[in-house]
Amino acid sequence: MLYWIYDLPAWKVELGFVALFVGFTWFGLIFVRPFLRLWLRKQAGVNDVVGYFLSLFSVIYGLLLGLLAVASYQNLSDVEQSVVREASSVAALYRDVSSYPEPDRQELQSLLREYTRYVIEEAWPLQQKGIIPTGGTDRVDVFQASLMKFEPQSASQEIIHAEAFRQFNNFIELRRMRLYQVETGIPAILWYTVGIGALINALLIWMFEVRLPALFLLGGLVMFFTATMVCLVALMDNPFRGEVSITPKAFQLVYDGLMNK
Repeated sequence: MLYWIYDLPAWKVELGFVALFVGFTWFGLIFVRPFLRLWLRKQAGVNDVVGYFLSLFSVIYGLLLGLLAVASYQNLSDVEQSVVREASSVAALYRDVSSYPEPDRQELQSLLREYTRYVIEEAWPLQQKGIIPTGGTDRVDVFQASLMKFEPQSASQEIIHAEAFRQFNNFIELRRMRLYQVETGIPAILWYTVGIGALINALLIWMFEVRLPALFLLGGLVMFFTATMVCLVALMDNPFRGEVSITPKAFQLVYDGLMNK
């Protein structure tokens, strides 16, 4: 996968895909098509044969691109929901420890604020580069140690402490899920399949016995839409990378609205 595309604006990536796909098709119409015409010139009804195979192939290839687009969007949506749930668990945990007596309350709240700020300012930029951040582990360990040393002195404190631990375990699970999802994406073998499919699509277009200007227009339109679909899948493939990605907005809302009052 060409990860450098995530460093560019979405419109530049789209323009690059269109230029590559359409340009390659037009290049083949000029330089490859004449040789194909020599090879196929004795074939009767070549347009009917090529048209049949192009229709059949377009259904298969279109289905592949459609399924990949749906899978990419669903993955993006699932990861976003996971991030929102993690931020919500941090907020719930913060409210739970707010019921602790001093000085434990102040210490635990401070640790959660520091962790949330770390996620926003340090962890997220690393995720946007495809790097799994590791700095949060030490912060979580410190918070866990501080939480475990608290000894409830009443029945109400025991209930609050048990709920805080339950929420803490939920937070750990969601955090681990987010870290795992940093490198999630479509397998490379599927991208090879998409590339081979685009090549076959162009090859079938080159085989048509139609006037060259008409092929330039029709072939260009087909490959323009193909490039748009492939670009869409590529931009959504990695949920934390590029312009079409998940932001730390959920954590920022928790930090601004709850922790930084």
